[in-house]
Amino acid sequence: MTHPDRADGARRQPGGGRRPLHLRTKLILATLALLTAICVAIGVFSHVAMSSYLTAQLDEALSPAAGRAGFPGGRPPGGDDRPFRDVDPENAAGQRPGTLNAVFDGDGEAQSSALVQDDGSTEPLTGADLELLAGVDPARGPEELALSTGRYRVDAAELPADLDGDVLVTGLSTAERDSTLVSLDVTVAGLSLAGLVLTGLAGTVIIRRSLRPLEELSAVATSVSQLPLSSGEVVIPVRVPPAAAQPGTEVGTVGLALNEMIDHVTSALRERHASEMKVRQFVADASHELRTPLTSIRGYTELILMSETVSPSGRSALERVDSESKRMSSLVEDLLLLARLDEGQRGEVSDVDLTELVIETTSDAQVSAPDHAWNLDLPDEPVEVRAVEAEIRQVLINLLSNAAKHTPSGTVVSTALAVEEGKASISVTDSGPGIDPAFLGTIFTRFSRGDAARSAHAGSTGLGLAIVQALVEANGGDISVTSEPGRTQFRVELPLVQPGLQRHQEPGQELP
Repeated sequence: MTHPDRADGARRQPGGGRRPLHLRTKLILATLALLTAICVAIGVFSHVAMSSYLTAQLDEALSPAAGRAGFPGGRPPGGDDRPFRDVDPENAAGQRPGTLNAVFDGDGEAQSSALVQDDGSTEPLTGADLELLAGVDPARGPEELALSTGRYRVDAAELPADLDGDVLVTGLSTAERDSTLVSLDVTVAGLSLAGLVLTGLAGTVIIRRSLRPLEELSAVATSVSQLPLSSGEVVIPVRVPPAAAQPGTEVGTVGLALNEMIDHVTSALRERHASEMKVRQFVADASHELRTPLTSIRGYTELILMSETVSPSGRSALERVDSESKRMSSLVEDLLLLARLDEGQRGEVSDVDLTELVIETTSDAQVSAPDHAWNLDLPDEPVEVRAVEAEIRQVLINLLSNAAKHTPSGTVVSTALAVEEGKASISVTDSGPGIDPAFLGTIFTRFSRGDAARSAHAGSTGLGLAIVQALVEANGGDISVTSEPGRTQFRVELPLVQPGLQRHQEPGQELP
């Protein structure tokens, strides 16, 4: 059983919570996140390093550009140790396009300025650009300014006193540097994106293959969890495949441990089943052996009571013996019935008319407990099921007997028969005090008894409802119980012979 990825993140569960991501998705996302961080770090480092390098190249080119502006010939003559001989901002000799020069006096007023064009000619700078350039301090070194024609790397140099002007500002365009950085960023981003896509695809394939043994472990565990292990002879046919149960890897070690655990559970369940079978066989044998002496005790007791003259106290004792022997005989018969059901010994299956059966058993219950009010709710059409008639009759007798035995006088007991969703439904509802909620979970367990609040009479063996459940399940049906103060309902569902809808008559019909 595989679990498909949910790459769109956690999804909402029916209860409103968020479903956690699968391990496969977490690993892929973690790998992509780590690779993204590495790519971003490489991109930032490359951008900063390249920007520093290109900016340093511009700064180194500023001084020669300023020197060429100070010599009409384009370079200083040999032997002249002065930094400038004569300043001419419009001197474009040896200057590359985009170079600017401007001369300012001591008051910051522009004396002259020029911007070298692509064809080698020069044009004066605008007033706004000159205002920005006037603020360049020779002591600060090169800096960057955003002028009307673009971004520039500018530097200022103080002129000698014998020249006309105080400060020469020279600037070089950063367009080439910025274009190079943009190309670098696009290249790094494109390569990083391609790497992330390839890593995601390859990582998905690799992680899927690596986690496939884990999915096999999950499928085995799920199959085991769905097996009926509560009772009967249990066989666990599933095991982790040998390929996923090899020692040496984490998943293989878990698979090997899971196989060992399944083997251990199988062995324990077999021993439990064998022990249960021994106990059931003992109960069946003991019950069968007890029938003869109990019959003898009852026979001799009745014989003495009918033919012998005994004192009142002796008669009372014999009647007590007779009563207890009958109770014990009933218990033995119940145990034998359960033993036969465990062994699969049943009567002949036939078409059973539930409508007639419900009327008969409810009428008998009314005769046995006239201090209760008995109601019937039956459909207009007969309801037939495929079952063993004696077993279904026993189910109804036990349920109606329980309703009468465990509720006080005057309790209303209603028996309803209906057809719902292709099944025959029989419900026995009483208006008694209800069943203790702590007892509901074990109410169908053998020898299980409720508290005294619901027991109006003594003598319950705790086998009646266990027999009911066994008989209902043997006939392919289900039984359930709901209870609260003032209303307790046992509901039996059995498959119909020919499922179909049937009309109901109004509830509350009383027995004649």
